[in-house]
Amino acid sequence: MIRFARTALVLFAFALALAAPADAALQDENADLTEKLEIGISTDEIAITSDFRGADLTIFGAVDGFDQGLLAQGRYNIIVSLEGPKDNATVRKKERVFGIWVNTSSMTFELVPESYSLSSTRDIETIAPPGEMGNMGIGVDHMRLVPLGFVGDGSNLGEFRNAFRRIRETSGVYERDPGGVQFISASLFKASVRLPANVPNGVHVVRAYLFRDGVFVAAKALPLRVVKTGLEQFITQAAHQQPLFYGLVAVLLAVVTGWGASFIFRKE
Repeated sequence: MIRFARTALVLFAFALALAAPADAALQDENADLTEKLEIGISTDEIAITSDFRGADLTIFGAVDGFDQGLLAQGRYNIIVSLEGPKDNATVRKKERVFGIWVNTSSMTFELVPESYSLSSTRDIETIAPPGEMGNMGIGVDHMRLVPLGFVGDGSNLGEFRNAFRRIRETSGVYERDPGGVQFISASLFKASVRLPANVPNGVHVVRAYLFRDGVFVAAKALPLRVVKTGLEQFITQAAHQQPLFYGLVAVLLAVVTGWGASFIFRKE
């Protein structure tokens, strides 16, 4: 038993000796990534009125601990995204049946952003390998689209995912702007992201990512609250908080409007 214990102790010490260089190498590699990222926005709340037609939001940021030589060579890249509140989204496929276009199949994706705007120093596909972008879920093409309660062989999953991206980009709620992030000084940068005209209410998230030579270095996130104001906000709140009262008023308005129109345009 003593001999076995000694043997086990020697093997354990040998294993530690082999693991030590790997740990040291990992620590040295992480120690090289000394850069830090900071971002800021002028406001943490945006009020949307009924005549809102969309707007550009400017984000300013700074890179601390950067290498001047690497910066001059353009080896730092930054990606900034504005991600809206998440909700389930359903994509439906229409086919012509007996001359009529009908929905034949559908797929619901779980908790996807209702709006998404992306800006970067250049095309994100050239900033880091697609696998890295996919793991981090950066970009419209790499967004995680997980079917809700999906049952099947997965043969049409890619088709529905591509359709979802195409619909969102065509409607303007998903946007991308390679070159939308620019360095304005040695360490300062600015980015412009788009708020679509039909921007959803709720808490949006501004995220910035720093890459060096294709390697992810740091990230920063800030919340941005989007709220509707005025009559539109009052109607929205009434519909959600007082649905019975809202329904009665809507019916009453319809009756009064119909009666008024018939009175005005009636023939003598």
